This record gives sequence, C-alpha cells and structure tokens, in this order.
Amino acid sequence: MTPNNLCLSVHQNQRNFFDSKKSFELNYRIKSLKKLKATIIKFENNIVDALKLDLGKSYAESYMSEISIIYNEINYVLRNVKKWSKRKKVSSSLLNFFSTDYIQPNPYGVTLNISPWNYPFQLSISPIIGAISAGNTVVLKPSEHAPHTTAILETIINEAFSRGHVDVITGGPKTGKNLLELNWDYIFFTGSTEIGKIVASQAAKTLTPLTLELGGNNPCIVDKDVSIEIASKRIAWGKFLNCGQTCIAPNFIAVHEDVKDNFIQSLTKEIITTHGLDPKKSHFYSKIINLNHVERLSKLIKGYDLIHGGKYDRKLNYFEPTILEVKSIKDKILKDEIFGPILPLISYKNDEELNNILIEYKNPLAFYIFSNRLSYAKNIINTYSFGGGAINDILGQIVNKNLPFGGIGNSGIGKYHGYESFKTFSHFKPYIIKSNFFDLPFKYKMSQNSLIFRITKRLLKHISV
Repeated sequence: MTPNNLCLSVHQNQRNFFDSKKSFELNYRIKSLKKLKATIIKFENNIVDALKLDLGKSYAESYMSEISIIYNEINYVLRNVKKWSKRKKVSSSLLNFFSTDYIQPNPYGVTLNISPWNYPFQLSISPIIGAISAGNTVVLKPSEHAPHTTAILETIINEAFSRGHVDVITGGPKTGKNLLELNWDYIFFTGSTEIGKIVASQAAKTLTPLTLELGGNNPCIVDKDVSIEIASKRIAWGKFLNCGQTCIAPNFIAVHEDVKDNFIQSLTKEIITTHGLDPKKSHFYSKIINLNHVERLSKLIKGYDLIHGGKYDRKLNYFEPTILEVKSIKDKILKDEIFGPILPLISYKNDEELNNILIEYKNPLAFYIFSNRLSYAKNIINTYSFGGGAINDILGQIVNKNLPFGGIGNSGIGKYHGYESFKTFSHFKPYIIKSNFFDLPFKYKMSQNSLIFRITKRLLKHISV
C-alpha cells in the first residue's frame, strides 16, 4: 500500500469508527484512558531507552519531563471527565420565556495530531489524552527525527487502542503533506512557526479548526535587584534541560548592566556545577537530535566572542552549554528561535532600553523575569504579550495542570493541558427546549405602536434579559 493510500485508508477507518458513536460513550473513553496508562506503565523502561537513543536523555530527565507529566495528565482527566462531559444548564432569557437552555460538550470527530521530536513522547500523548477524553478519534503523525520513540509510541498505541480509535502513521514531510490534504474535523500541530503556517494554510482550505503549539523568541529578564545565585541556578537548569531543545526555554537573557558581570560569573559556575568541566562526560546532559542541528548551531556562534562553551562533536551530536554576549537587539542570532544550548546575553541600562529589546520580539511562547521587586515584575508581566510565563522561575508554568498552555500570535493558537485539553477538543453545543404551554402572541405580529413592544423596548435598554 502506498503512503498516500495508507493515509486514506486509516482516515476512512477512523471516520467509520467515529460514526459508530463508540468513542462518544463516556465509559469507553474512561476505559481507553485507563488502558493507555496501563500500557505506558508496561513499556516505561522501553520509553526511557528510546529517549536515551534519540536525545541522550537520562532516566530522571525522561521520567520527569516526559512520562510523569503524562501520568499526571491521565489521572487528572480520569478524576474530572465525568463532570466535564455533563450537559450544563444555563439561565434562560426573557425573550425565550418558558424555555430551558443547555450547553452540551460534543467531540469534533476525526482529529489529526502532528507531534515534534524534542519531547517526542510527552508531546505526542498529551493531546491524545484530551482528544480521547472529549470523545474524538485520533491519527498521530510523530516526528521522523525521533525514530526510536516513534517505534515505542506505535507499540503502545496499537496495544492500548482499537484500530480506528487511535492510529499511528509514520513518515516524513511527504506523509505529513498527504495527511494535511485530507478532510479532518480538528488538527493539533506542535512544531515550528514556519511549518505551523503551512498547517494553518492547509486547514484554511476546508475551514478546519486547529490548535498550533509553536515556538518563540523567549526573553528572560534579570533585574538589577535580583537574587543572583538563585536566578542563575534556575536559568541554567531551564535553559540547558534537554540540551536547550525546549520550546519554552529562554532564547536570550536581558540582564541589567549593574549585575551583568556577577550574573555571568554565577551562571558559568552553575553550568560547571551541574554538568562538570566536560559536559560530554555528564550522565545528565542530553544530546542534539541530529547532525543537521549540530551544524546549524555551530554556524550560529561563528564570529562571536564566547563567554563560556562553544565546543561540539558532530559524531556524538554533542554541543556544549554556551554563553555569548550580543551588543544589538538586531543581532542575527536573536532573529530566530535558537532551540539549542546557546544562550545569548544582552545588557540594558534602564527600562527604556529594556522595552526596546522586548518589543523587538513580540508574542513569545514564554516570558521570564527574575527580580526581588515583585510589584515591578508584575507590572512587566502585565505590560507585554506572551503565551505563558513566570516570575523568578523557568518552565514552572507548564507543570500545573490548572494552567492553560499555549502561545499567542507567532507562538501559537489555542491552549491545552487539563480541562483546557478537553475544551480544545470539544464543541460546546448550545440548545434550548421551549415549552408548549405558553406562547407570546405579540412576537408573531409585532407592532411598534403596541404597548408590549414599547415596554419590551424599554426593558432591553436597561436590563439584561
């Protein structure tokens, strides 16, 4: 079977499964999620091994940043999905006198989930949890750049779900193109802004609703009044986790010139403390996904005076934690998401200069500020637009299932995690039930001179009906 025919066949099988209404059944959704969790537990060590092969992740990093997040998400959904799925009664309107009004969450239908390579397990399974909890079917197209994780994903999904309910289709860009040309009821894409635009353009042809979880040029501000040791420790951890291949990692540091030297010294110390003088030998430092990305990163640092790091090994897909300083907000390295263990620093003297830096890179996926001046930090957070962020922390906004996760503008469209995932994959359908025991005759033959019309007109001006 050709790849295109395979896509067509799986899509049709999914359509048939959804039309059977089996995925609508709440007990079936719950049973499916429980089976998914049990299957992940069964293959937990295989997942860890795959992530080690694809990205060089340690056991602890794989478990905490990929597997535990999924367990947490499934547990939360299982505790709440019955409540979320219930029809909700809402207040009626005087204009619909003697009616009962409802909102009913319904699944969209047959959904497509295209996932990335940087957190290939977590970012593949998490949207599936939301889609299944809402009653949809899912076709997962995982990244071809994490083949070992893709293989274990396929094993898990084939064991946990019936064919037609959740299926995996593997392949590269051609497969992705074939899938996007089909008529989906919802598309969920996680990846680069560049590819996100292609996905959005294709979805627009059929007016298919979608979620785009994209990247961003994420700023991290280090204020002049800051706990330098704590800030440098948290920034070093958050930036170099997964070898910097994290969409919500800081893309650059904007540091006040009064603390720049002390901050650089402290940040360098934290890198060495965590990963040693030779991070290549560290058991806790990951690797770059492939040679192409090593080459890309090596070109980014050419011509810069490096503060720390800069070594790389093409054979091992290794790239050292690297710090460098830039002088201009127009610098080429700041133009795009780095997506690797390179951390540029730019200094500023005052709020005007800081503002000039921040407005250059609008709508990032993440936004961080480290400051002991809490009111000042809150004002900064409230002033600028971004997907999600933190004061005095890095990445912390993603772990709370009560917080929606997603971007804005170039960094994405839509939110998910927890209840937001259920909402994302649900159409909230409103309807009313009108009583036959009472009718308002004047609405069928309304006259502007009638008393009832004049009273109604006055009421509409002054009260909510």
